[in-house]
Amino acid sequence: MASISLEELHAYHSIDREVFSRLVITLVRDPAESLLVMATWLWLEEKGFPNIIGKMMNLSDPLVNVLADEAVSCLNSLESNNPPLAGNVGLPFTSRLMEKEISLQLFLQNRFTAISGIKNFLNTVCARIFTDILQHVFRTTTQVIPNQPLVIPGFPHRIFGGLTIMPRPMDFDFPTGGLWGWSSRNNISEDDRTMFLTFSRGFPVTGDEVRELFTRMYGDCVETVHMQENVASEEQPLFARLVLNSVATVDQILNGRRIAKFRINGKHIWARKYERRE
Repeated sequence: MASISLEELHAYHSIDREVFSRLVITLVRDPAESLLVMATWLWLEEKGFPNIIGKMMNLSDPLVNVLADEAVSCLNSLESNNPPLAGNVGLPFTSRLMEKEISLQLFLQNRFTAISGIKNFLNTVCARIFTDILQHVFRTTTQVIPNQPLVIPGFPHRIFGGLTIMPRPMDFDFPTGGLWGWSSRNNISEDDRTMFLTFSRGFPVTGDEVRELFTRMYGDCVETVHMQENVASEEQPLFARLVLNSVATVDQILNGRRIAKFRINGKHIWARKYERRE
């Protein structure tokens, strides 16, 4: 299997490493937040804003700080249960940098696509290329234990989950697939693609009706439907889990809302993003 060494990764991501160093060392920004900021910028590059990080190389530190603050506002909008109502709240400095309008609406309309994409870059890229920089930062604030993952205050994160950053020697080889094998599509969990559906008591909905409804409205998007289990014979399922084949369809269904309402055969179905409860 093809592989790439940590040294080669550092060379490939040299610009990303330089900007991250400015965030956590020169600007003394919070390391956990800075990791999420870098992952957000990497996701934006994938979403059609190329070289956004490279364009920061010749900017002043105060301006890079402002751009980071705008990225944090995007992250906050993803975490909030009450995001801004204004549909065109802008990111003026980021938009000027890219010569292309970027607003919070991009994140709100693609909330779950953004969360899964940022999570992917956080765990596959940021967790591998910034380790030595984080070690440098933490040597002055906390103990770095050899052969143990770095403890990053702020993780596990409420939205983006856990993060494992393991120090590696420069000749350590990471397996690759495709270009790097780190496409955001490769690391989306089933939970990321799942909706939670609820039904009205007295109006029983079947799994076939659920599949028919969402296939008719959004195309061939349904992977499977898990109706409520252990329902007595005289009762009806009151909820179900709908697993879709793409997290983008989750955003399409919700369209920026927390709950979406549908109707099939005179029966109502309410849909929201599934959240696993242990």
